[in-house]
Amino acid sequence: MLQHPQEQRQAKNSVALLRLSLANCEVVVGERFAPEALAALLQRPGRHTRLLYPDVPAAPAPSAPQTTAGGPLRLVVIDATWRKSLRMLVEHPALAALPRLSLHAPAPTCYGAIRTARRVDQVSTLEATVQALAMLEGPSFGAAPLLDAFGRFVAGVAARQRSAASSGQA
Repeated sequence: MLQHPQEQRQAKNSVALLRLSLANCEVVVGERFAPEALAALLQRPGRHTRLLYPDVPAAPAPSAPQTTAGGPLRLVVIDATWRKSLRMLVEHPALAALPRLSLHAPAPTCYGAIRTARRVDQVSTLEATVQALAMLEGPSFGAAPLLDAFGRFVAGVAARQRSAASSGQA
């Protein structure tokens, strides 16, 4: 995970739950990375790297190189608002050059109860990561417990927001 610093302090931070739930989840906080430091994060030996990000006109996805099927994969995820994630992508050529993994029809989000999205296909970092891992791992990836925990997390944050709003603290 490349997490924008402003996301780290959000009460709605879904990456905190991912970090606790996934054995191999590494979170690096930053907005701008030195090219050498970013290359060291992205190109560790022994794995093919993919960026979980849609093909967007402002930063088109490169064509995916041929890789051996079934080889180990490292999934890179940007945790930021759409605008900030696009800026991070455009400002880091090594990140923009990564082959992409895109969610073509993401499942509906439950995150909308606490954070608005401009489009129906915009989901939380957790939901996108879980959907991507399910695509990559297949039926062996047990997404249900993590999504259930996320649903409870969202419900708790929404309840606190309603409570604060009703007591005039919004």
